[in-house]
Amino acid sequence: MRAPEFWRGGPSFLGAALAPLSLFWRAGTAIRRMIAKPARAPLPVICVGGLVAGGSGKTPVAIALAQFLLREGIAAHIVSSGYRGSFSKSRAARRIDLSRHDAAETGDEAMLLAHYAPTWVCRERCQAARAAHEAGAEAVILDDGFQDPSIVKDLSLLVVDGGYGFGNRRIIPAGPLRETIADGLGRADAVVLVGENTSGVTAAIPTAIPLLRALLMPGPEAADLAGREVVAFAGIGHPEKFFQTLKSLGCRIRAAHAFPDHHRYQPREIEKLLSEAAKTGAVLVTTAKDAVRLPAEARGKVAVLSIMLAFRDEEALARLLAPLFVRG
Repeated sequence: MRAPEFWRGGPSFLGAALAPLSLFWRAGTAIRRMIAKPARAPLPVICVGGLVAGGSGKTPVAIALAQFLLREGIAAHIVSSGYRGSFSKSRAARRIDLSRHDAAETGDEAMLLAHYAPTWVCRERCQAARAAHEAGAEAVILDDGFQDPSIVKDLSLLVVDGGYGFGNRRIIPAGPLRETIADGLGRADAVVLVGENTSGVTAAIPTAIPLLRALLMPGPEAADLAGREVVAFAGIGHPEKFFQTLKSLGCRIRAAHAFPDHHRYQPREIEKLLSEAAKTGAVLVTTAKDAVRLPAEARGKVAVLSIMLAFRDEEALARLLAPLFVRG
C-alpha cells in the first residue's frame, strides 16, 4: 500500500478516529520487545532504520554507508529481512546471487542492495550476520532493522526525511509512526537527516544526539534523461519524490503513474505503459527499486534513474564509526 495522505501531518478526522487502534500496535511492539532475547553477532552491527512506515531514505543510506566502509578498507556486508520476498520466511541465511535470484525471492530492497555490497537475507538477522562473518565480513549493516529486538546493535542510525518528518506524529494506523518518537530517539545513536529540513523535524531531536545531514542526488543516468519527454511510473513509499526529481532535471512529464509500494509489475501493465510512451514519443522511466521488480522481458525497454545519497560531512560519519573498529 501507499501511505495515506492524512498521515502527512496536521489534524484530520481519520487520524483522530483511528487513534484508539494505535494502542494495539503499541502494545504489540512493547510485548515483542519485552519477550525478546537479543543475540550478539560476532562482528560490529550497524543498524539503519526509521520511525515511519514507507520511504524515508533508509536504503540509500545503507548503500552509502556500505560504500563508505568499503572505501575505508572495511569489508561491509548488508543484512536484509527480504521484505515481500520468499526468502524472508526462511531461517536459513542466503547470500543474494544476482545471476540466479530475483526480487520475488529476495524482496526488491535486498535485490537493489546486492548491486552495491554483499547482501544476505534471512528471517533471523543475527543468523545472517553470523553467515556474513563466516564469509569474511568485518561489519554488517542492518537495512530497516531499527524495530527488530532480536539482535544487539552496536550503532543505530535513525533515518528521517527532512520533508516528511514524522508525518502527523501518530502511531499506525492513525499515522505513519512505528513507535513513539521518544522511544525511537531514545535508542538512536545518531540521526541521519535526508534532504532539507522543511518539516521542522530537527526541533524534536535532542541536541545530545549527533545529527548527520545527507542529500539525495540523481544517478549518472540523469545526463541522458535531462530535458526529455517521459512517461514515469513508480511503486515506492513516496512516488511523488521521484516525479519531482525528474522535473528538476528538466524532464517534461507526459504522464506519471503511482503504484503501491513494492508492487510486482505484470507484463500487461508494462506493455500498456510502453504503448502510452510510444504514442507520445516519450521515454518510459522508473526507479532502480522498481526496475528489479519488472518482468525480465521488459527490463531492457524501460529507462532507469537511480538515486544516490551523499553525506555532507563524511568526517563526522567517520568519527561516529571509528569506535566500532578499534583494533585490540
